[in-house]
Amino acid sequence: MRAIWSGAIGFGLVNIPVKLYSAIQQSELDLDMLDKKDHSNIKFKRVNASTGKEVAYENIVRGYKVDDKYVVVTDEDFKKASPEKTKIIEITEFVEESEIDSIYYETPYYLQPDKSGVKAYALLRDALKKSGKVGIGTYVLRNRESLVTIKPLEDILLLNKIRFQQEIRDHGELNVPKSESKANEIKMAVQLINQLTEKFDISKYKDTYSDNLLKLIKAKSKGKKITTSPLRVVHSSNRDLMEQLKASLQPSKRKAS
Repeated sequence: MRAIWSGAIGFGLVNIPVKLYSAIQQSELDLDMLDKKDHSNIKFKRVNASTGKEVAYENIVRGYKVDDKYVVVTDEDFKKASPEKTKIIEITEFVEESEIDSIYYETPYYLQPDKSGVKAYALLRDALKKSGKVGIGTYVLRNRESLVTIKPLEDILLLNKIRFQQEIRDHGELNVPKSESKANEIKMAVQLINQLTEKFDISKYKDTYSDNLLKLIKAKSKGKKITTSPLRVVHSSNRDLMEQLKASLQPSKRKAS
């Protein structure tokens, strides 16, 4: 793995030098965009909107429009905006992980200590395990400030980017008609939940769609004709809700209709 950021964790007056590594990799197939006519690759060009000419990457700068005029922002400007946040993940407080709603979680990363920070790294990891808390902090990566949690994961520290509250849309804009569930419906729905409740095991879940898609692609490459049965989704009326729940409780009928 290649580190995507180097800096330090600020834990009180202790600085722990660390490197940041992506903890995830994509499972979907890497599909190329092609011209429908001859299957040639589609390439994107950076074009000057005024001249129509292509612009070399080294000649591209970033800017922000103020009063109909662009102000160019350099790499130095990004650093000057908050120099400490580009180098330090400052833990400002500790909270119960259960207090953070799942809507805020974004992307996980692994934290690896430099040799000089191994002891302090282990101390923070072990103290977090003992306390049951997660650290909350901020830092800047790729010119964007991120809010993060830091928690132990076996023998390492895991950093999770979480969204700021201002990034979450107000669900009040949704139009959800009011509906109250009946007591007997709730009772039967809870019974179904309990019947399907198991201890969570992430290894049971696989990205089977990508595997099936790859099989289809390989079959097409050999000239085989692909046939599938059309899926028909039936939406039943609310008056059949109890019948659906009763049917769902039967082991052989657990798929939603």
